[in-house]
Amino acid sequence: MTQSEKVVLVTGASRGLGAALAERLGETHHVVAVARTTGALEELDDRIRARGGSATLAPMDIANEGAMATLCRGIYDRWGKLDLWVHAAVHAAPLTPAPFIDMKDWTKSESINVTGTMRLITYVAPLLGDTGRAVFFDDPRAGEKFFGSYGATKAAQIALAQSWAAETARTGPKVQILAPQPMPTGTRARFFPGEDRANLTAPADEATRLLPLIVQE
Repeated sequence: MTQSEKVVLVTGASRGLGAALAERLGETHHVVAVARTTGALEELDDRIRARGGSATLAPMDIANEGAMATLCRGIYDRWGKLDLWVHAAVHAAPLTPAPFIDMKDWTKSESINVTGTMRLITYVAPLLGDTGRAVFFDDPRAGEKFFGSYGATKAAQIALAQSWAAETARTGPKVQILAPQPMPTGTRARFFPGEDRANLTAPADEATRLLPLIVQE
């Protein structure tokens, strides 16, 4: 790996769309894959290598401020920059009426979906510089019944990304907010357990659709 080669940070890389995009991006980038599940990251690494790519595995929780600071410092020390950040990490709290939201679920949702994202923007922005790109994924559930924890914190995450996008529109980095099609992910299964998953878009297919938008020059 040389500093002239492209490097992508994928947070939430162990499953779903994050894993599918990490696998495809491994064809053109060295992938720094972040997730809490070590086994799933190792399986992702096998798939990336099978495609001829390479990855650095970082089994970490994005809510851990020290771990994220160490990770981003390590990226700087090894490569000096990032070309791309794909942020697919999210916590999906159980559905519940607003008066019965569990404080532990709320705190975890806020720490991952909002505060964790904010800290990562702080750490990653200098690595992206003015030519890099950051990608977020919208899932507009705010205001829907039973989606209090997830809907509110996901909306806050996207509002933060929207502010960053507006602030850097002229100077860079380029900040994108994309809207994926419904996919048969673990997160969606928790929200809609009785749904017919045959009608949903496979993460690999959605990654193929979104990839040209993510890597466009």
